[in-house]
Amino acid sequence: MFSNAQRAEVLVQALPYIRRYTGKTVVIKYGGNAMTQEKLKGQVMEDIVLLWLIGVQIVLIHGGGPEISDLMGRLGKEPVFVDGLRVTDRETVDIVQMVLAGKVNKSLVNLLQLQGGRAIGLSGIDGHLIEASMRNEKLGYVGDVTDVHIQPVLDILEKGYIPVISTVGCDGEGNVYNINGDTAAAHIAGALGAERLILMTDIAGILRDRENPESLIPELTAQEARELYKSGIISGGMIPKVDCCLTALDKGVKNAVIMDGRVPHSILMELLTDEGAGTWIRRE
Repeated sequence: MFSNAQRAEVLVQALPYIRRYTGKTVVIKYGGNAMTQEKLKGQVMEDIVLLWLIGVQIVLIHGGGPEISDLMGRLGKEPVFVDGLRVTDRETVDIVQMVLAGKVNKSLVNLLQLQGGRAIGLSGIDGHLIEASMRNEKLGYVGDVTDVHIQPVLDILEKGYIPVISTVGCDGEGNVYNINGDTAAAHIAGALGAERLILMTDIAGILRDRENPESLIPELTAQEARELYKSGIISGGMIPKVDCCLTALDKGVKNAVIMDGRVPHSILMELLTDEGAGTWIRRE
């Protein structure tokens, strides 16, 4: 057990980091595969509320792929993926909207409020927040982000709430699209000029050797990340995540982090300690 003196020392050690982030905007993308353990989910919400209480402007963007697949299975519909993207016909996009904008979004809002926070849920449809267009007819209603209308998020932050955003988008004709959560997070973080984008996933970060968790690369510049593409170290499912980080940096975000959301209190380790968590990618 910690003594009172040790607890006080921990708080003092965190003070420079609290100063750094108070009043700044941090966008957190909470991935579907990192959301499967209820106890861990509660700890993530605790971390977010703690940061909110010390004055960090948190924007939480969430996925929900496992929940979508679960409901599709119960409805007798087999999920189909092409290059990691869910083929989304009209029936599937209705399921995506129900799960993300309904069940998952409101459960996260409720968890944040149970921890003492104030949160408001919205989707990319609300206020035309995420404008999108169809990526490929073969994928159906999978959307590419064409524009972000950020004012609804700014209004919620100004009133002192935590925005909780589900990544469904829309176009000018009323079509609804399933948007990749990492991509949406990058565009929203860029529109906010966020201090940091955090991608919480089910992997430790960028590894030099995918078979060795000890080979984690703690820090990269954007240029170094691009060089790791060429060498093949960044490959497979890590490519789109790093792409999203680079997109966010290009749009004005100061730095981005890919980290394992299954590690307890990883957000606090990343923001309030020297050690950090995962792989930190910064502008040149």
